Amino acid sequence: MSPKDLNALRHEYSLKSLNENEVKHSPIDQFDLWLNEAISSGILESNAMILATSTFDGKPSARVVLLKHYDEKGLSFFTNYESRKAKNILQNPYGALVFFWLDLERQVRIEGKIHKATDAESDRYFKTRPEASKIGAWASPQSSVIPNRKYLERLMTDFEEEFKGKTVKRPPNWGGYILVPTLFEFWQGRPNRLHDRIQYTLVNNSWRIERLAP
Repeated sequence: MSPKDLNALRHEYSLKSLNENEVKHSPIDQFDLWLNEAISSGILESNAMILATSTFDGKPSARVVLLKHYDEKGLSFFTNYESRKAKNILQNPYGALVFFWLDLERQVRIEGKIHKATDAESDRYFKTRPEASKIGAWASPQSSVIPNRKYLERLMTDFEEEFKGKTVKRPPNWGGYILVPTLFEFWQGRPNRLHDRIQYTLVNNSWRIERLAP
């Protein structure tokens, strides 16, 4: 596809609108409303989000992870503590999340500081995972260079044998993180690229609601 072809790729957004006088007072309540609408609409992996992190000197990286819990305290995801994202968080605890639900012509941006979840929180989630996923957490040296696929499959087989007939406990190098938000932006696509953007900013422990130009 040529650049000219890409320039012709356009979609006019017109499904819904978003008014700052009608949104919820709490951004988590507004997020809950939108996420549940995405789930009820049948959007695949509605809880998928882009997580952006960076090194201490500001070199960014981004990847898609799955949201596993959220409340007024923050939004949680789980990973290997030796992964690239975990190393980034150790160097620079500030990160950003993006949800994009194209079928609803909606996007949510969230910024904040990332904290490690407690062992109890990580254990509680780990128990809900399918057995194969629990073993996979032990088998994968996440973000490390490996020689080939067979190497990974062999590790999986070895750990399946090791845990045969036993309870699979959470690996000590695997667990959760919580992004504690200081900013939310709710984006609703509108005609002529005049999109609705409603921003919540945390100021003195209260949320300030403002409209942004598209």
